[in-house]
Amino acid sequence: MSCVIHWFRDDLRVSDNPALRAAAAEARARGVPLLPVCAWDPAQALATRWVPQRMGPHRQAWLAGSLQALDAELQALGSRLLVLRGAPAAMLPALLSATQAVALHAESLPAPQEADDARRVERAAKRLGARCHWHWQSTMLALEDLPFSVNQLPALFTAFRQQVEQAGVRPRAPLPAPEALPPVPTLDALWDPAAALAQAQGDGHADLGEPRPHLGHTPLNPPAAAVLRPDARSSFPFHLPAFAAGERGAQAHLAQYTKRLLPHSYKATRNGLSGTDFSSKFSPWLATGALSAAQAIAAIHDFEAEHGASDGSHWLWFELLWREHFRLLHLQHGAALFRARGLSQQPTPPHDEDAFLSWCEGRTGEALVDAGMRELAATGWLSNRLRQLVASHLIHDLACDWRAGAAWFESRLIDFDVHSNQGNWLYIAGRGTDPRGGRRFNPDKQTRDHDPQGAHRRLWGTA
Repeated sequence: MSCVIHWFRDDLRVSDNPALRAAAAEARARGVPLLPVCAWDPAQALATRWVPQRMGPHRQAWLAGSLQALDAELQALGSRLLVLRGAPAAMLPALLSATQAVALHAESLPAPQEADDARRVERAAKRLGARCHWHWQSTMLALEDLPFSVNQLPALFTAFRQQVEQAGVRPRAPLPAPEALPPVPTLDALWDPAAALAQAQGDGHADLGEPRPHLGHTPLNPPAAAVLRPDARSSFPFHLPAFAAGERGAQAHLAQYTKRLLPHSYKATRNGLSGTDFSSKFSPWLATGALSAAQAIAAIHDFEAEHGASDGSHWLWFELLWREHFRLLHLQHGAALFRARGLSQQPTPPHDEDAFLSWCEGRTGEALVDAGMRELAATGWLSNRLRQLVASHLIHDLACDWRAGAAWFESRLIDFDVHSNQGNWLYIAGRGTDPRGGRRFNPDKQTRDHDPQGAHRRLWGTA
């Protein structure tokens, strides 16, 4: 038996997915089935140095919904999703061996762990005689269109933006969904757990947990209802149909956002603290790849063509460019962005575990900070303004290690994106590319400017 594998990573969509299209084209050309897969590693839900769960219940629920939605989209195209339970670097080589796959196509991701997973899968594929094809598709700008090489990437965002705009670089045009996909292979009796485990152990992995995958089954146990009881205060109530996970949910949100002319008011309202409309709310779908950055900016440009451009609609381009810059910084610097000193020469930061715990639990005594942290714990969401404030408070007022805060955001935010998360925490800590030495947000001033009547503090019981 033989097939072509498409490995879904942070691209959980069927439209505007060059890697999926290339995999389908190769499968058709070779006359073999196409097997779409993704990998869920249960270790993601375990404790790390900093946090009790690397992926908390809100993120798990959002991912589970995204995978279920992706499977439904694939079924509509005559395919299915195979979800592997285990570390990608162990499970993908075992699957390549079991299927005698001739090729694997996947999105290229620059963060260190994701890049290392890809290298390990590629090494195994070469031993098995299969080829890996990595597709850069997570940005709205094509690398070859940039007016500089990655090694010459401007360190400062403003310089990056100016060079991109002065060169007239345009976002790539998003691709439509395929009309159909090649069929999946017959997986009955395909997977030999003992052989898979032996393969994984041969690659240096001691245990796969449960090595048998299930076609079309998402092996994520739903978080307990008591943990995820819907909270009416949430600014991203993803338990409601209007905020559904997956590609259709993303497209529906994008359509209603532009239909209601909300891009025009984005710049004026983006620093709001509560509500569903003060910001674009694109980020949860961007984080899983149910929405691509190219699709988002194309919708904004279509909106401007019909309704006119404005400071608000242009600011959405500005925010998406920040996302691009953070990803390109990961291409340029890689693991250096994850060191205690970041890109600076500063010593390892101090850390107060008790202060960190009080911050996580929203009991620092700083009312607006505590309101934000309680909101994050209850809903998996936090406004950008409050993200900056609580990060600043942890680093500059509580004298804690910025990496602990970054890990807490990774655990709790449903829109966690490793590139933007790392970039923003380094920015606040003064250990990234900005030479101005970090950002301290004065809690009193932030309260006066953004919660003068105490509405957000009262909402979360800290007024």
